[in-house]
Amino acid sequence: MSDVVEIAPRSGAAFRLNAGQALTVIDPCGVQVADLLAYSAADVREVISSGRTFDYAETIRLTTGHILYSSRSRPMLRIEEDTVGRHDFLLTPCSYDTFHHFYPDLPPHRGCFGNLAEALAPYGVTEDMIPTAFNCFMNVPVDGATGRLEVLPPTSVAGDRIVLRAMMDLVIGLTACSAPASNGGSFKPIHYRVE
Repeated sequence: MSDVVEIAPRSGAAFRLNAGQALTVIDPCGVQVADLLAYSAADVREVISSGRTFDYAETIRLTTGHILYSSRSRPMLRIEEDTVGRHDFLLTPCSYDTFHHFYPDLPPHRGCFGNLAEALAPYGVTEDMIPTAFNCFMNVPVDGATGRLEVLPPTSVAGDRIVLRAMMDLVIGLTACSAPASNGGSFKPIHYRVE
């Protein structure tokens, strides 16, 4: 088992995840979102796809047993364990634009988008290649009648985790989210380990 790595509040990381390896994303303090991106290590133009995943899963409530698919309809990650059961795959990573739109009275922050762009740049990923992230622990209920979205604090508590098994060689981007509403108004670290 590998050591646990900490992603500091409001920052991000990128790393290789080889086929067969498991990535465990941990919320060490509770009520903290982690934006996750995956790219094929063989061709970073192939990227995680919310649309393909929802289509094949036939649900937007992804949890243990579901597979996250690529833009080329290939399996990328399989969720093997999930102690929360509530994640978001609808909303884009927060950014300067997000802060200007939703938090005009707060100092703007580059958010998960900027953190992912910086972390993934050494792997050849540019800003225009950043899609909708799989937002671990993010709580976004959808009204079944109106379709209206709401961002509520995560239901995760300290030590909650999601375990994803790589189904191809991947480049992973992962953050400790920077948006106030997504994280119950405070910013905390995210832990992960690869095994």
